[in-house]
Formats: sequence, C-alpha cells, structure tokens
Amino acid sequence: METRRQGISDRTVYEEWVETEGIPIVSGFFVEDLRTIPVEPWERKGAFGCYINLEGTGGTNNAYVCEIPAGSRTKPQRHLFEELIFVLSGRGATTVWQEGGNKQTFEWHEGSLFSPPLNAWHQHFNGQGQEPARYVAVTTAPTVIDLFHNVDFVMNNDYVFTDRFAGEEGYFSGQGTDISGRIWDTNFVADVRAFQLRSREARGVGDKNMMFELAHNTMCAHVSEFPVGTYKKGHRHGPGAHVVVLSGDGYSLLWPEGQPIKRVNWKVGSLVVPPSMWFHQHFNPGTEPARYLALRWGSRKYRRGEDVALRRDNVLKRFSEMSLKEGGGQIEYEEEDPQIYRMFQEECSKRGARLMMPDHPQAKT
Repeated sequence: METRRQGISDRTVYEEWVETEGIPIVSGFFVEDLRTIPVEPWERKGAFGCYINLEGTGGTNNAYVCEIPAGSRTKPQRHLFEELIFVLSGRGATTVWQEGGNKQTFEWHEGSLFSPPLNAWHQHFNGQGQEPARYVAVTTAPTVIDLFHNVDFVMNNDYVFTDRFAGEEGYFSGQGTDISGRIWDTNFVADVRAFQLRSREARGVGDKNMMFELAHNTMCAHVSEFPVGTYKKGHRHGPGAHVVVLSGDGYSLLWPEGQPIKRVNWKVGSLVVPPSMWFHQHFNPGTEPARYLALRWGSRKYRRGEDVALRRDNVLKRFSEMSLKEGGGQIEYEEEDPQIYRMFQEECSKRGARLMMPDHPQAKT
C-alpha cells in the first residue's frame, strides 16, 4: 500500500487501509449483539467479517468480528499488531507457529479467550460440520499502522519475537500463574464465563473481578461480575476498553463531565466502548448476575507511558480505582448524582428485581 503523502490529509493511514479490506465498518459507541451483526466475505481472511471502529477507542485500537463457515478455515496470517480473541459461538482450533518452527494446535469453544503471539503465524479452523464459528477480536492495528504508515511492513514483516513466543510446548495449555491474587497470567482461558473471580467490593456492592495478562501483550483483559439488584460505581479512564456482555440483562450510563447522561441497554453479546475520560456506570436490574469481559489497554506487566495511574504513599494505583476526592476517576456512592440511584430503583421496581444496596447513602434516607 502506497502511504507516502504529498500534502496534509484529514484521514489516518489506518482509516484508509481499513476501507480497502472490503468488509462493513461499524461506528458509534455501542453494538447491540456481536453474535448477529452482519458480516460479508473477507478475502484477506478467507472468511466473513466486519470491522468495529467505535468512538470510544480514540483511534488507538479497534475490533472486528470474524465468522468461519462450517468445516472451513481462515487463511494463515501474521502481523505486527496485537490481537485479543474471544469466541462468540461455535468451536474449533487454532494452529500457531514461527517461520520454520514446529506448529502448535489448541482447541477452543464458545467463551474461550486467547491471543496469537505478536507476528507469529496463525490459522483458525472451524471444527463443526454444520454451524459457523464466530469470534470478536480487539487489536492494536490503528496505533501500529498509523505509527509506521507502511502496511506492507506491518503485514509482511519476517521478524520473530522470540521474547513473546519461541515455540514453547504447552504455550496454549491453559495453565497460568496467579499474580497478586487478582491477575491471571496465561495464554489461553478455556471459558471466561465460568472462570473463578475474586471479590472487589471497592468497585461496587458484591463486585467480583479477575484480570488477565495474555501472550506478553501491552493489551490485557478483565472479567467483572456483579449481583442482581446492584450497580457498579461510576468511573472514567482512557480509551479503548471494549466491554463484551457475557451474562445478564441491564444498562449502562455514560457521560462526559458536566454533560447530559446517555443510556444504553445491554444483553448477552452486546459491546460498549466508553469514550476516553467519560464517566460510565453499569447496572443490573435483571434476573441473574451480570458478567462482562473487557478487552483493553492496561497491562500491568508491560506498562505504557499513557497508562493513567497515580502514586500515593509510594504505591502505584490505577486512576480509575481512586475516588474523586483522592484525585482519581471513581465516583463513590455518596458522591454520585441522586438521580442515578432513583433511576435504578425505578428500573428494579419495573422489572420485579429486589434492590440489594442497603448501605447506599440514599437507601438510608
């Protein structure tokens, strides 16, 4: 792809490249259902797909949905951008290898999470003879392509990152290392929908969480779950957190400071990407615990300078985990707009859900 320019452009190289891929491009900041979003033939992948470039990414990362027909496979790929993959439906297998090295194959199914190592060859296979398999991926393609503004370099580079993957046996076995009690360092999670989480009440009543470091990436993931009749504390952070709903039926509120609140209703398969530094808050007035997967920037192993964090008492804390009064980005219950609690109270009443927030300041008045 020719990217040398003679003058000023109002589009990024990534934006120009993605249009040449020949598949739909979805915009906005919300997708109702990744499992049913339309896909079209994708020559480069040898499958079907669509790109998802939501406003909340700030142009730093992107997503796409890929559907592999029954009994089919994708074309072999490698590239200089990271990729986190979550399986939406179906089952199959992926083969990964370095140029000239041995191939490793592992199986996956609905709910699996993994990441092909940076610039390693990989190919996906649909192991079902009757049904398509579909996954969503979040990648660093916009940042990498815009940085080098040379697509051939990004897509056809033969450098082998042995520090990320040197062909080690068992790389995708699903084994992992527990770091700090709430971070699981691994290269494959068989089913994030069933993965055991740890208590994280600091984010909200009954909240549980687990963070995932995958394939030595600068991107990472986390899973959160909160009970029926509760909601998480409002908070804000940088761009690019792709939130995929795994269970439950609820809604989120999103707003830039001092501006009107926007609401999106979500269900299993929904995707929302909060815009950079917008406050957002998740609510569960449904009939079962709500669980979601966030595919995002923010590795704890490989921090970037842009990661928003604050140091207090010689301890590095995440900006979004510190209260507003501490200089952070989290709205404590006693600091939130009273209309937020009232709205949730009304929603629970309408759906017949029991409100389970007895310690909320407004519940005591």
